[in-house]
Amino acid sequence: MSRPQPLKGIKVIELGTLIAGPFCARILAEFGAEVIKIEAPDGGDPLRKWRKLYRGTSLWWYVQARNKKSLTLNLRMPEAQEIVRKLVKDADIVIENFRPGAMEKWGLGWEALSALNPGLIMVRLSGFGQTGPYRDRPGFGAIGESMGGLRHITGFPDRPPVRVGVSIGDSIAALHGVIGALMALHHRNANGGRGQYIDVALYEAVFNMMESVLPEYDMFGMIRERSGASLPGIVPSNTYITRDRKYVVIGANADSIFKRMMRAIGRPDLADDPALAHNDGRVARTEEIERVIGAWAGAHDLKHVLAVLEKAEVPSGKIYDIADIVDDAHYRAREMVREFRLHDGKTLKLPGIVPRLSETPGETKWLGPELGAHTAEILGALGYGSEQQRDLKRRGVV
Repeated sequence: MSRPQPLKGIKVIELGTLIAGPFCARILAEFGAEVIKIEAPDGGDPLRKWRKLYRGTSLWWYVQARNKKSLTLNLRMPEAQEIVRKLVKDADIVIENFRPGAMEKWGLGWEALSALNPGLIMVRLSGFGQTGPYRDRPGFGAIGESMGGLRHITGFPDRPPVRVGVSIGDSIAALHGVIGALMALHHRNANGGRGQYIDVALYEAVFNMMESVLPEYDMFGMIRERSGASLPGIVPSNTYITRDRKYVVIGANADSIFKRMMRAIGRPDLADDPALAHNDGRVARTEEIERVIGAWAGAHDLKHVLAVLEKAEVPSGKIYDIADIVDDAHYRAREMVREFRLHDGKTLKLPGIVPRLSETPGETKWLGPELGAHTAEILGALGYGSEQQRDLKRRGVV
């Protein structure tokens, strides 16, 4: 028997494509919200065709759209816009990630929808936000990562900036959207407040993750630059190459951990050096410390390096690829690699659900649906009979 989920009874309308908006809605769906995803009838969300495909459908789609219902609507047509309005009347949350102004053009902007449902919460994700001189510019996650400052500090100092290997800007924005939606939901339900909209700009979500770069610039005129695999200003925290040409990440930057590590690798002189007792002293001797650790790691195979550091209780680990993840006992024990079955019987591994709630955990009820799989069900619940639905389909509304 399924355990209760924290968002049971919450109705979400998703109007968006690709990553930021759909990822935001995905998290709500994983924890029990009814998410109705509205897609264009002619192909649906482009994510259905992104990256590796199995029998014409993206494998990413199966996880990004899990637990969602797919309703096809041509939002450029008045009848489709009217269907959205009917859905919104008893919805709790609307999520959209179109360019600012698109929803207003369709008569589905905040003012119009909140007039229909004063308790409505609307999450609006865009490249640059709903206001400001850049609001009308197209903006993807890569642009947000660049403008937010992340790209400038990512990579090695003697090379051009690089990207993180996933669409991190979109994902960070999506998580901010979830946080905003849940706070607004609590305010509405617990404090007697009205609905409200949440304005998430991708570049601002990224900028919110940028630690101390702004006050450092303001106080010292310092512009943080790319520092490769090291954590700037915190020593030692870096990636090292072992004798067998593997990579190990070591974070021995806490004072007590640094002492333990130096003793474990045969350098008690550095462990007991009062000038290295705290991080500011270690920063001043970064090159020396990095040279010592690099030489030690390079003299041993990865297995030995990890064993020594684990015994000394020094945070460390190899850099996992996806094959390592699938084979890892800890991942398996915490059910973070789950196996599901597609319609044709083929099994497919997908990530488990995060965060892990002890009493009301998330779950995967079904995988990303076929395009329009729930159109008849949803329209029927709104009072559209079979003949009306056939007419809407014939005219390209659904």
